[in-house]
Amino acid sequence: MKWLVLLGLVALSECIVILPLRKLKTLRETLREKNMLNNFLEERAYRLSKSVSRITTLPLRNFLDVSYVGNITIGTPPQAFRVVFDTGSADLWVPSISCVSQTCKTHNTFNPEKSSSFRKGFQSISVVYATGIMQGYFGSDSVQVGNLVSLQQTFGLSLAEYGFDDTPFDGVLGLAFPSISSKGAIPVFDNLWSQGAFSEPVFAFYLSKCKPEGSVVMFGGVDHRYYKGELNWVPVSQTRHWQISMNHISMNGSVAACSRGCQAFVDTGSSMIHGSTEEVNNIHKLMNARREGYEYVVSCDAVKTLPPVIFNINGIDYPVPPQAYMIKVQNSCGSIFQGGLESFSPDTWILGDIFLRQYFSVFDRKNERI
Repeated sequence: MKWLVLLGLVALSECIVILPLRKLKTLRETLREKNMLNNFLEERAYRLSKSVSRITTLPLRNFLDVSYVGNITIGTPPQAFRVVFDTGSADLWVPSISCVSQTCKTHNTFNPEKSSSFRKGFQSISVVYATGIMQGYFGSDSVQVGNLVSLQQTFGLSLAEYGFDDTPFDGVLGLAFPSISSKGAIPVFDNLWSQGAFSEPVFAFYLSKCKPEGSVVMFGGVDHRYYKGELNWVPVSQTRHWQISMNHISMNGSVAACSRGCQAFVDTGSSMIHGSTEEVNNIHKLMNARREGYEYVVSCDAVKTLPPVIFNINGIDYPVPPQAYMIKVQNSCGSIFQGGLESFSPDTWILGDIFLRQYFSVFDRKNERI
């Protein structure tokens, strides 16, 4: 399975749906203005929690510098929600009108009584994310993603939420494998697949590097206008998260981390690039970065002299330039590399949106490859 191919699913579509985006102030900017960023980072230590010619494309919006959300509807008539399209989880949930948490009052909430197609379930749901926890119950209803409709879709309705204050999204739409969904609930993508919404069970992400507008997620095929060159297929090493094997991480021609090989989650629901504290610290030493609070920074003048960080996956180098892995932090520039994963696994990395903004990514469920 270790081979390279030119994507054979490429097609344009008369059914592509592209929705307009509105720029929002990022949560990172808001927290810095309030001098609350360090407290936020301390409290949110990372936790894991159709035919080819028919492609549905949705827009995404930048969140906390590097995360993205888009719009879906649920119910009859439809009720609209902004959700994170998250390859790191497998559940769909949105706030319920019965949610007692203060954060639910600032987000769109689902009212079951206003949907003629809603059916209440009898099981509870509790999901933990890097940003917080949701607790609620299951229901089922029609869920529309672009022009695709998932009938009798099981989803969670939150009754309590913790840690989602000030977030510009209402809920999460998980795109990971069904093996990690809560209590055997069928994920949206799998439900659409089984209902014949598309014949090619693939979805793809184009994340804009600079603009808050222009990013998309597409279902049922790939629009080749969003990338150049070949797609290099990588087999999934474990069918839970979108997990792959990585050979090593290097800087300036020397291995900086993952020296004996490691695993990596390709995770659109994560902002940064995460690894063990020891290996991330080694990368920061090679950058000559200094610690300020919970961030590692360099002078912005020094960014142009830094080398790219190169991720070798399946024998191919994927460089991330310093202009991508360093973000403006007031009078200096901060690293997007974050430690703390050793409690989960010292040999595991999370490749979040900073990495994915450099590369068009396709997720192939049928052939279990990225």
